[in-house]
Amino acid sequence: MEQPTSIRISLQLGIYKIIDPFVKILIKIGLTPNAVTTIGFILNVGVAAVFIIGAEKGNRGDLTYVGWAGALILFAGLFDMLDGQVARLGNMKSVFGALYDSVLDRYSELIMFLGICYYLVAHHYFLSSIAAFITLIGSMMVSYVRARAEGLGVECKGGLMQRPERVVTIGVFAIACGISSSYIGGDYKLFVPGIKFHVFETMSIFTIPISVLAVLTNITAFKRLMDAKKALSENA
Repeated sequence: MEQPTSIRISLQLGIYKIIDPFVKILIKIGLTPNAVTTIGFILNVGVAAVFIIGAEKGNRGDLTYVGWAGALILFAGLFDMLDGQVARLGNMKSVFGALYDSVLDRYSELIMFLGICYYLVAHHYFLSSIAAFITLIGSMMVSYVRARAEGLGVECKGGLMQRPERVVTIGVFAIACGISSSYIGGDYKLFVPGIKFHVFETMSIFTIPISVLAVLTNITAFKRLMDAKKALSENA
C-alpha cells in the first residue's frame, strides 16, 4: 500500500504547484478558508440542481445534463483542495476550520448523491440508483470510520477510494457520458446475439463506474476498520 500512497501524495503535490498561484490570489482578495469551503458546498448544491433539472426537464436520451453536472462536480472538487491550501499558505489554520471543512464535505457529498439518485430514479435506472445509494453509504462510512478511529487516538487514513478519488471518478465519467451522447446518441444500446436485453447503453458510461464505486468504497471502509482494529490491538 505504500506505493499507491506515495503516488497519491506526489499527485497532490503536483496539483498544489499548479493551483498555488490561484490560492495566493484568493488570499490577496481576502477569502478565508471557511469562505472557500462554503463556495465548494454551494457548487455541490448546484450539482444536485443540475441533476434534478435534468430529471424534470430532460428525457431519458438527453444526457447533456449529466455531462454538465460532471464538469461542475470537478469544479466544486477543486475547492476541496483550495480551502486547505488557503489555510496553509495564508496561515489561517484553525481547529474549527478543519471541523467546518469536514462537515461541509459530508453535506456536499450527500447532496451530490441526492441529485444523482433523483436523476436515476426519474429516468427509470432503478438498479443504478441502488448502486448510487450503496456508493453513498460506502462514502459516508469511509469518513466515519476515520473520524471514529481518530477519536480513539488511532490514525486511519489510507484506502483506495478516498474523497478526491470518488469526486474525480464521478466527475470524469459523467463528463464522458455527456460527451459520448453527442456522438453515439443518448439512447444508444448494444445488444449481443442470444441475449434478450441490451448489455450496454450510453448511460452505462456513468452508471458502471458508480457500481464499481459501490464496491470499492465499502471495501475501503472495511479496510480502514481492520487497520484501526490492528492499531488499537497494538496500543492495548
